[in-house]
Amino acid sequence: MAAKVLVCDPIAEDGVKALQEFGAEVDVRLGMSPEELNSVIGEYDAVVVRSETKITADAIAAGKRLQIVGRAGIGVDNIDLDAATQRGVLVVNAPTGNIISAVEHTIALMLALARNVPQANASLRGGKWDRKRFMGVELRGKTLGIIGLGQVGSEVARRALGLEMEVVGHDPFVPEERARVLGVKMVPLEDLLRQSDFVTVNTTLTEGTRGLIGAEELAMMKPSARIINTARGGIIDEDALYQAVEEGRIAGAAVDVFSKEPAVGSRLTESDRIVVTPHLGASTTEAQERVAVGVAEQIIAYLKGEPVRYAVNAPLIPPETLSFLSPYVDVATKAGLLAQQLCEGQLKDVQIEYAGDIGQHDVTILKVAVIRGLLSSISEEPVNIVNADLIAQRRGLRIVEQKGPSHEMYSNLVSVRLVTTAGDTTISATLAHDGPHIVLVNDYWVDIPPSEGYLLVCENEDRPGMIGALGTMLGDFNVNISFMNVGRHERRGRALMVLALDGALTSEQLKKVQEIPDIFSARLVRL
Repeated sequence: MAAKVLVCDPIAEDGVKALQEFGAEVDVRLGMSPEELNSVIGEYDAVVVRSETKITADAIAAGKRLQIVGRAGIGVDNIDLDAATQRGVLVVNAPTGNIISAVEHTIALMLALARNVPQANASLRGGKWDRKRFMGVELRGKTLGIIGLGQVGSEVARRALGLEMEVVGHDPFVPEERARVLGVKMVPLEDLLRQSDFVTVNTTLTEGTRGLIGAEELAMMKPSARIINTARGGIIDEDALYQAVEEGRIAGAAVDVFSKEPAVGSRLTESDRIVVTPHLGASTTEAQERVAVGVAEQIIAYLKGEPVRYAVNAPLIPPETLSFLSPYVDVATKAGLLAQQLCEGQLKDVQIEYAGDIGQHDVTILKVAVIRGLLSSISEEPVNIVNADLIAQRRGLRIVEQKGPSHEMYSNLVSVRLVTTAGDTTISATLAHDGPHIVLVNDYWVDIPPSEGYLLVCENEDRPGMIGALGTMLGDFNVNISFMNVGRHERRGRALMVLALDGALTSEQLKKVQEIPDIFSARLVRL
């Protein structure tokens, strides 16, 4: 009996053809309502979608024959991964199919900015021959700053070097060794903004990158600099960008992605010094063919019993392993998340140690949880058992795991050590009756109970009045403290204060905290 495949959204014909040549019976049914989809999905072995159709838990439950769901693109937010995993339905996507198109669009926008191509085109079509007005600049010899050296940013770097540009980059989770291979010099974000003639944003939109480039960051740029965003809307503050361009504080901008789309009527479209395109990064014939064929090939491989490359949900875990380790998944995630926010410098190595009985099991799900915590602020792809190693490999991360006996104070302990160019950051966490507890921050033994929200982590001189000074200042800020814990090496030595806050501090408030006498460092993190 031939496999049946349901295509719910428009994909390139080559993808449909590949499935048909495999021998599958392919039905293309576009624009179905959720009710219509649920009524027919039970007839199919595989389903292909893009972003329009949602594959909900109800749809998966109705898919009695369903074995695999393919997303012709990178995102999978329209597919219920948990429901698919519980049913043993594999979900695959095509995360690399759009890369070259996005890269080339970034270069195209940079060239358009440099030579005023859209403005000159509009002027000539309007009946004017105004050469002096559209004097441009060359790219050769200029400095390009790339924010985010993932797959797209790395390819942008290669092409910029071919244009004889100097390339600097900012991405804390790309080791300097990999950057050197690419020909990129890694620098802090502030240095990148100050040095660059062109800045391109190629990172993903997460809570950590939302509003990454605001008025303060734009003020660091040269008046002659130009900025390009083909990544995600919301990374650059659009109002601040408009003001910076219109007031001549930077020379121009090119934007393909917006915080709200469709972006008809966006303020950015009102400036003739800002080049705008309607989210065209992946809009090439080749890209659409690649994602369609890529997903089709994975569906074919899976139906033939062969491995697939881009699975995005985890296979079922043996019940005995899952029963014992599942409470520690959140422990490992929080350890990775806190380590990532406290470390400085370029990441070199990730070291994970599992102490105690947890080390007697297959700890793959704990490794995945640590990587998920580390990359949660930069990775658009969901990190899971299937793709964790692949995602880490793409970013050049070296991960070393070690198992050991129980710690003298804790029967089970997950420790994450990040080795960076600025030093080491170590976080250890365990499981208590009420959930995950952070028990070690670098050399300080603490006890941070389960919490969601903001933590203020301060290293300071252990002397009378420190806690009072900080508490008074937070009171003046009208920021409430929900709990506090102090770890120290010795009396009157160095100590670590950890305070859980009901709300965030502004950058100005955090600077004032850092200025309190005998506070050596203060970091605001979010769990």
